[in-house]
Amino acid sequence: MRYISTRGAAPVLTFGEAMMTGLARDGGLYVPETVPVMDKAEIAALAGLPYEEIAFRVMKPFIGGFFADDEVKGLIAKAYTGFGHAARAPLVQLGPNHFLLELFHGPTLAFKDFAMQLIGQMMQAALAKTGERITIVGATSGDTGSAAMEAFKGLANVDVFIMYPHGRVSEVQRRQMTTPSESNVHALAVDGDFDDCQANVKAMFNDFDFRDGVRLAGVNSINWARVLAQVVYYFSSAVSLGAPHRAVSFTVPTGNFGDIFAGYIARKMGLPIDQLVVATNQNDILHRALSTGDHRTNGVKPSISPSMDIQVSSNFERALFDAYGRDGKAVASLMDEMKSGGFTISQGALQMLQGIFTSGRCSEAETSATISATLKATGELLCPHSAVGVKVANDHLGQTPMITLATAHPAKFPDAVETATGLRPGLPPRMADLFERPERVTRVSNDLPAIQALIRERLRR
Repeated sequence: MRYISTRGAAPVLTFGEAMMTGLARDGGLYVPETVPVMDKAEIAALAGLPYEEIAFRVMKPFIGGFFADDEVKGLIAKAYTGFGHAARAPLVQLGPNHFLLELFHGPTLAFKDFAMQLIGQMMQAALAKTGERITIVGATSGDTGSAAMEAFKGLANVDVFIMYPHGRVSEVQRRQMTTPSESNVHALAVDGDFDDCQANVKAMFNDFDFRDGVRLAGVNSINWARVLAQVVYYFSSAVSLGAPHRAVSFTVPTGNFGDIFAGYIARKMGLPIDQLVVATNQNDILHRALSTGDHRTNGVKPSISPSMDIQVSSNFERALFDAYGRDGKAVASLMDEMKSGGFTISQGALQMLQGIFTSGRCSEAETSATISATLKATGELLCPHSAVGVKVANDHLGQTPMITLATAHPAKFPDAVETATGLRPGLPPRMADLFERPERVTRVSNDLPAIQALIRERLRR
């Protein structure tokens, strides 16, 4: 399996090289040169299997020979040992033809654990073979950071620096990043929004002296291995509802487009997906772009679903790459236009995207109302992000079973949930002392050279 950049001017890599590289050297994102297809019999054979076995069968063609089969199985087993539900990603029925896929049973109570725990195991195994050290720098709108710290804390050959927007994540999200005591993990509170944090990460990857000097690696969803791990739960949930013998649809609360792009890959692999619905909050650039073709930023508005407060969705570039016929130069041109605030998607590319993705928007008031209504109707308590998904999914229900991805535990956003329902969700027992743990965080300005200097200073060499 070979991996190519969405901008067409970076070296072709193996799975292992793409995983350890993160962002391509031309600024693009790595995607598989071809997507392997599973036939109906192979998909049907997934029904009733443990989640770990489904993960192995779905991911194996993408990994090539970088890890032996037994090694891959062992890494997958280790990755999901700490999950709090035996099914890993259980389905709950919300109503006729509407199901909730609970992706919050991992160690940090968010869907990011599915990918981050696995990529942590894979990177650790790869580094053990070479003896190399890496520096992981990531940006988070709330959940990626804590998942990365949980996956990499305490490792001898990895230093982790996570930037998050100061004052724009929930109290629980912040404390999950600021309370780990291991010396190799660092929380950096940036004076800015998530897009500023993400821009700094990309700028570091494009500064080759810095990138090579600190052996930079990325674990944001710019990393292909992150996306690949998320493909698995599309298969596990779909076969539970009868795939491949009947189609299913998915609604995905969407910020950086990585989670729903995983669904697109599952569809290309042969999973019979009818609708892929992009659910946005009030920061609705993706809904506007898919509806009109106008992809233009208009500022990030803080919301009660902060992990979706994004205007520059990195993984959308991967979808554009396919929509433009895998023309790297065309994608590079669009990304140059993005620096000036946005671009217009060509008619042909927009038709391709609209043939696969549907979209919807959920306001702040609708988010709160959905949390309240869902609790009354089903007893299910939603986090604000999951509520955005449920509201938009309800607008797109039809004859095909709809699966809405529940991306985080409600206890990660207790203020918003309490305001909507009067109930304050409690943390699981293993995290009950989160608010008593000492915090360790560094406030930094949105200044790239200053952040790079801080990282160099704190590296354990």
